[in-house]
Amino acid sequence: MDKVHLPKGDMWAVHKFGGTCVGTSQRIKNVADIIISDDSERKLVVVSAMSKVTDMMYDLINKAQSRDDSYISALDAVLEKHNSTALDLLEGDDLASFLSQLHHDVSNLKAMLRAIYIAGHVTESFSDFVVGHGELWSAQMLSYVVRKNGLDCKWMDTREILIVNPTSSNQVDPDFLESEKRLEKWFSQNPSEIIIATGFIASTPQNIPTTLKRDGSDFSAAIMGALFRARQVTIWTDVDGVYSADPRKVSEAVILTKLSYQEAWEMVGSMAPSIPVESYFGANVLHPRTIIPVMRYDIPIVIRNIFNLSAPGTTICRSASAVVDGQNLDSPVKGFATIDNLALVNVEGTGMAGVPGTASAIFSAVKDVGANVIMISQASSEHSVCFAVPEKEVKAVADALQSRFRQALDAGRLSQVAVIPNCSILAAVGQKMASTPGVSATLFNALAKANINIRAIAQGCSEYNITVVLKREDCIRALRAVHSRFYLSRTTIAMGIIGPGLIGATLLDQLRDQAAVLKEEFNIDLRVMGITGSRTMLLSEVGLDLSRWRELLKQKGQVADLEKFTQHVHGNHFIPNTVLVDCTADSNVASCYHDWLRKGIHVITPNKKANSGPLDKYLKLRALQRQSYTHYFYEATVGAGLPIISTLRGLLETGDRILRIEGIFRRVIGTLSYIFNNFTGNRTFSEVVEEAKVAGFTEPDPRDDLSGTDVARKVIILARESGLKLELSDIPVQTLVPEPLRVRATASAEEFMKQLPEFDKDLAKERQDAEESGERGQNVILTPIIGASMVLLLQNGGESEFSEVLRYVGVVDAINQKGVVELRRYSKSHPFAQLSGSDNIIAFTTTRYKEQPLIVRGPGAGAQVTAGGIFSDILRLASYLGAPS
Repeated sequence: MDKVHLPKGDMWAVHKFGGTCVGTSQRIKNVADIIISDDSERKLVVVSAMSKVTDMMYDLINKAQSRDDSYISALDAVLEKHNSTALDLLEGDDLASFLSQLHHDVSNLKAMLRAIYIAGHVTESFSDFVVGHGELWSAQMLSYVVRKNGLDCKWMDTREILIVNPTSSNQVDPDFLESEKRLEKWFSQNPSEIIIATGFIASTPQNIPTTLKRDGSDFSAAIMGALFRARQVTIWTDVDGVYSADPRKVSEAVILTKLSYQEAWEMVGSMAPSIPVESYFGANVLHPRTIIPVMRYDIPIVIRNIFNLSAPGTTICRSASAVVDGQNLDSPVKGFATIDNLALVNVEGTGMAGVPGTASAIFSAVKDVGANVIMISQASSEHSVCFAVPEKEVKAVADALQSRFRQALDAGRLSQVAVIPNCSILAAVGQKMASTPGVSATLFNALAKANINIRAIAQGCSEYNITVVLKREDCIRALRAVHSRFYLSRTTIAMGIIGPGLIGATLLDQLRDQAAVLKEEFNIDLRVMGITGSRTMLLSEVGLDLSRWRELLKQKGQVADLEKFTQHVHGNHFIPNTVLVDCTADSNVASCYHDWLRKGIHVITPNKKANSGPLDKYLKLRALQRQSYTHYFYEATVGAGLPIISTLRGLLETGDRILRIEGIFRRVIGTLSYIFNNFTGNRTFSEVVEEAKVAGFTEPDPRDDLSGTDVARKVIILARESGLKLELSDIPVQTLVPEPLRVRATASAEEFMKQLPEFDKDLAKERQDAEESGERGQNVILTPIIGASMVLLLQNGGESEFSEVLRYVGVVDAINQKGVVELRRYSKSHPFAQLSGSDNIIAFTTTRYKEQPLIVRGPGAGAQVTAGGIFSDILRLASYLGAPS
């Protein structure tokens, strides 16, 4: 008979099924269906032992070695597991044949375990022989199931084929030449179109059974793929593929459809939520050495989920661009890997610099205690060497180093061997990183903006991986921050809304209406984690349903506690960025800003109290803001939705010099316009003021508008932004509050509104006199209302034939270092004279805009406008934190 030669090449497809895939009889049937449905010309299938069986086999050995009689019942459990599975799967001669072999194997194992029990010791070769039986049984059962469907199928004991040489590092090196010879011989005797092969097990050159070490079935599949020169190797597992980050830590992590071999080296160690197996970076979907055999022949590896056949999986090949949802992922960083439970060891001292062999001595001592060094960092000064080891090994490492360098430590050549516990590693991985400037800058900037400190850094010259060491408690926030920053997921911000009054409620409704658009079109995910008023607060772990926030606040609200509220919003480690939005006018809330910024919480507010309060506190607040990556935005404190603060900063940052700022702030004038436009007929003055307050035309306390305090606060904010060091008390204010009520200024806003009706009769008379005088074209002074001199020009919609008009303005005089709030006369041609409606108007006179001031004009009152200004600041924050602009 002619010898049958092994055909090699693309006609072969290699499939590997892990223990979970063949964990039950039904799952073995599912695997058989996948093999049958694959239309490849020839197929090699590598299988692991049934789920948990390898652990059970190791347990048998440990019990026998410990002279624990229960190894006998444990072996019976192994027998029963496979016996019952076979009864479900097979019948007739196939069943009898398999059960005969199973009982024969178990009988041999029982004798071997008895010998181990008597000796109280087991050799590595004995142990490897015992644990390899799980693969033998699963391969035989699967081959019988495939043959039942009428297909040409043989099963292979790979101990007859794979020859490996053990190394000193608990690994093995395949002998490809010898393995190829044995494969040719095996195939000539067992020609078949479908081969079911055992994973994990192999033999030494002396034909002694061994293994490819723990979780080596992937490695088996890769070696067999190389021996057959297969078209591809498919690794079937229980996850959809390799993720851009651990999905248990980053819910927005995406499946990467393609990875290069080099990227896979760096990444596959930590990307999928499988069983915790030590690899480069923790739990893995691939054995670390799987890539090497197939890389030689450019054979792709495909990671597929046997429980989700619709998922395309991840292909690992020579060169690859990441594709997510059908789109090319251009980010230079392909994904992020993490590993927890580490400690840093830092060996430092001036005696290390320029002394050959110091690093060798350090790592020799580490090797002697069997510790695994995960990352190394050394500065060019050579004064210190820093490295990361698993936390469970750090004590032994530190003791060994203390002993090894005792003389150097005593002599002062080394200053210390320091241990920094509770650390985690974060690594950014991507082949494109090698040719893209600024990746490190972006990575570190994202961490800084999330208020995360880096303890150590390492980067190889290949530039495929940048590794940083962080505090363990910062790891998840760090991972989410960098994942978002490189556009692999949305920029997610945890928000707390303080003050669900008119402005806060309007903002919440705007957030509700815009949330979907921000997510889909701008990649911004704004999660309101809490809402608090002065009495009640509402908290959420995942983000409130803003379509029902009013209802939820009533139903599930709890007693308001600002400290607890802050801790809750900022305490979600799964969201890297936190912002508190203060929609109140409360000075107590404003006093918390410094502490929030110090903790890394961003602050956005229309509340003027912080920026117009005591100068020393304001300066401390701004100094902290400038020194950190935490943002403090307050555009709405001056012009509601108008870009007044940003315009002023733009002028200053480009080198312009402020000479004067004048403004009519329609919060006040809008209040007065509304009042006097509606103070007609039989309506009372107090009724109209109450209506203006409810409509949002006034501050929570209307006296802030009528007294000029609100304008003064805006003036002081602009003055301080211009560089003037002024207190609020330095600003002279021409008040508009009725004299009798000014005396009672200490009363609450509610008390003021209760007392105001006492003046309705007097004010009604003044209104009548004003109307009569206005008909005669005379200037009108309403002294009871303004307590001073506010001229109301009642003809022609507020203008008259007079050449000048009075306007209530706030002024910053930068040249003379002062500010003022007062009535000023302007010609009818001046922009201030032409103002109408509820607009704000601000004029910047600068060295550039000296002859003709720069004018900013637009609506400056009302909840919609103010909330819109706050919303704009929120989006500006999202842009700074990484959202696409």
